[in-house]
Amino acid sequence: MAPIAVGDALPEGTLAWFDEKDELQQVSIHSLAAGKKVVLFGVPGAFTPTCSMKHVPGFIESGEELKSKGVDEILCISVNDPFVMKAWAKTYPENNHVKFLADGSANYTHALGLELDLSDKGLGTRSRRFALLADDLKVKVVNIEEGGAFTISGADEILKAL
Repeated sequence: MAPIAVGDALPEGTLAWFDEKDELQQVSIHSLAAGKKVVLFGVPGAFTPTCSMKHVPGFIESGEELKSKGVDEILCISVNDPFVMKAWAKTYPENNHVKFLADGSANYTHALGLELDLSDKGLGTRSRRFALLADDLKVKVVNIEEGGAFTISGADEILKAL
């Protein structure tokens, strides 16, 4: 399957997360994104170095600026279980805007066409590193990294596009 591209509609899918009441929820991407401007960024794994020290912090630090430019939701997805994503989110006490969503079986990652086979590293199927901007479910910007790079999927690139 070809990766999601500019002009495509965000596919429907269900992800898991812990809400503000610390209750495990299943949430539809369309319920979070329909009629809204959203940033969806994917990382290969929670607690991994680039994801934890660069990718996620960039979106947390830029949260207010993204919101001021009309972004309604900032969504981080990873092929991890929701308990791992909850624990990872807790390592960012300054976070006020990024929702950490679990794609435990990589179903949504496959729907986006952004799966990455890291079996040779003992990690199984993961997500490629990416960031996209969608407005009312229509993809306006999509930045997909190659290999282990972190050059075009950061918050700065999304801010430039707004």
